[in-house]
Amino acid sequence: MKWLKYAFFLLVSLPMVSQAAVDLKDPYRMIDQVSQKTFSRLKSEQNQIQRNPELLRRVVREELLPYVNTRYAAYKVLGPHLKQTSPSQRDSFVSAFSDYLVASYAQVLTQYTNQDIQVESAKSVPANRNIVSVRVDILDTKRPPIRLDFKLRKNNKTGEWQGYDMVAEGVSMISTKQSEWSGQLRSEGVEAVTKSLRDLAAKPIRREAEKQ
Repeated sequence: MKWLKYAFFLLVSLPMVSQAAVDLKDPYRMIDQVSQKTFSRLKSEQNQIQRNPELLRRVVREELLPYVNTRYAAYKVLGPHLKQTSPSQRDSFVSAFSDYLVASYAQVLTQYTNQDIQVESAKSVPANRNIVSVRVDILDTKRPPIRLDFKLRKNNKTGEWQGYDMVAEGVSMISTKQSEWSGQLRSEGVEAVTKSLRDLAAKPIRREAEKQ
């Protein structure tokens, strides 16, 4: 579905900026700051990316992952199956899930065509609240605006926020992946799903025109 591709694109774009320039203590400011810087970066690097889309994989790994709680997201995807895994199996799954996210986001970023966004105005967040959803509207002249809600979780030790899920058109990415992989987790186990994720992550990053 096209809206899901755009949702992936925005999740990738939000965290791409040096940590020193981002207010990690405010989820609204964090998203607003990094999104503005990200679009500038993507615009400036489009020539290189068009020639070699694989560069997007490195950009995502270097700039995205520090701002996404991949372990928390991976555990949410495993859901009830988490209790059936060993520590080493969990570590392998988190690593494979991270590689899968990098490849997925890099592939979606090949569709970047100068879209603009509108971030929800900042609100006061109670000190005892550790989950926040921030609304972002994708503005595209070729289609109606798309609403996304990014879910962020606060680290209670550092007070810093990290993304872990998004809800696009009412559908949670975490819930979608839970449903997609739950059957294989039940029938084949976490190691089989881990291998599937690594195989998916290894696929080359290509522009849509090259894939046809």
